[in-house]
Amino acid sequence: MGERELTILIGGEAGQGLATLGPILCKSLVRAGYYVVVTQSYQSRIRGGHNTFAVRASVDEVAASGEAVDVLAAFNEETVGLHRGELTPAGIIIADGAFGVEGEDVLAVPYEELAEGRYRNVAALGVVACLVGLDEELVAGVVEGYFGKKGKAVAENREALAKAFAWAGALEPRYRRPLAAVERPAERLTLNGNQAIALGAVSAGAKFCAFYPMTPSTSIPLTLVVHAEEMGLVVEQAEDEIAAINMALGASYAGAPSMVATSGGGFALMVEGVSLAGMTETPVVVVVAQRPGPATGLPTRTEQADLEFVLRAGHGEFPRAVFAPGDVEECFHLTRKALELAQKFQGPAFVLTDQFLADSFRAVEPFDVDGLPPVGSYAAPAEFAEPYARYAAAESGVSPRLLPGMSRNLVVVDSDEHTEDGHLTEDLDARVRQVEKRRRKENGIRAEVVPPVYEGPAKAEVLLVGWGSSKGAVAEAAADLGGNGAKAATLHFPQVWPLVPEQFVERLREAKRVVCVEGNATGQLARLIRAETGFEVGERVSRYDGLPLTPEYILRELKT
Repeated sequence: MGERELTILIGGEAGQGLATLGPILCKSLVRAGYYVVVTQSYQSRIRGGHNTFAVRASVDEVAASGEAVDVLAAFNEETVGLHRGELTPAGIIIADGAFGVEGEDVLAVPYEELAEGRYRNVAALGVVACLVGLDEELVAGVVEGYFGKKGKAVAENREALAKAFAWAGALEPRYRRPLAAVERPAERLTLNGNQAIALGAVSAGAKFCAFYPMTPSTSIPLTLVVHAEEMGLVVEQAEDEIAAINMALGASYAGAPSMVATSGGGFALMVEGVSLAGMTETPVVVVVAQRPGPATGLPTRTEQADLEFVLRAGHGEFPRAVFAPGDVEECFHLTRKALELAQKFQGPAFVLTDQFLADSFRAVEPFDVDGLPPVGSYAAPAEFAEPYARYAAAESGVSPRLLPGMSRNLVVVDSDEHTEDGHLTEDLDARVRQVEKRRRKENGIRAEVVPPVYEGPAKAEVLLVGWGSSKGAVAEAAADLGGNGAKAATLHFPQVWPLVPEQFVERLREAKRVVCVEGNATGQLARLIRAETGFEVGERVSRYDGLPLTPEYILRELKT
């Protein structure tokens, strides 16, 4: 039969192959039909330090990482010391026999006999895969897909994998931790949040992305680079974040749906560009992958502390939309939505994610993209009356947008306040008209807000409120409370600005106990809810140690 769920934690130093072994194991589990949630923890170092790649694999759908470990694959002795206490009672440690680690829960592997140094991570993959019940040919296919099918390295990888499977297959049954087999495995994608953001942007017709590398956002443009030639994309690594957002605004002015990807410190440099987008009414999507601050903080850890920063970034007043995807599917669809709104309402839109979701691989049903049209970006010259005025007053606040050089009309933009035809002005009456015109776009953005999702019984005893990547942990914590007899419900915000109180405030008022669950120290969503609705969230569960929220953490905090 086997277990219905296992958590496999691979630990070691940067440079020991975790970044190879982990994704291959993950993809193999997905191809075998299992659901997965991955948590990656790594230090800000090229080599050394302590890194982990944890895969929670299950026959049933799972949405969050867990804390208990069933299989600990240790690439160094430090991993054993740090994580042995997390093992379940039936847990097992898989370690190099050369380490000399002892115990009833230890399987000492003779890696020197199975493979030479550069292929030991593949041998470790074979041992782990065999003990959890994966098929050797399935894993070999994933390895070939990762490294390619030609060359000497392919044959040696295959040999190391075969030796490891043979060695592990001859072990006593007490070392095995097989997962229950999945009949007729469904075809699913193995994607992390950043990959899904990139694919969502491509599906919406994004044509330009500028960036300066900054963990944990960099894999978004790197994923776009892979598809750039095929999809007609330009991906530009700028000299800094100021240049990146200004390049994106220039490309957008010329008609290319554009985006930038960064993290908190990089976004701090982009803020003047955000205001420029607001004044010139230029569409741009900004992805901010959060990590702990202030300053450099913990550059490779996770947090949800930039909500207020993104919400208020930029001097002056202008409309914006802020999305906060909670899983890989939402990363795809909300990035599309951000591009749509940026183009439709001619201004900045934001996707607020974090390191946990950015790096968390999941098993995802293939996206149906056939019915998803690319976003519109500009008007045809015949759609307006001449003379052309870029910032003509409109009841919706959205003025007709032409591209420069595509007609006989002059397309004037200016970072100063301007008249309807785009020329700078200090006419204060014109200033008032332009401010009010820009603000009228807020009504259209509010009409398209993605509403918070309520799940659970009406008038809940406990209502857990969350946003962004807390989604899965909050849902599983509520399910645990429900299994113990409590009337528990969840309220998840996939969009955190604008808030439309009519969509959710009654749910808050009906619940006996409302708890806001956030990955920050100050309860930023709770404060925003109070500011917009007057409702005071009575309790908070906060996490700000750099680790992702888990169901276990939430339940412990609720009891204190």
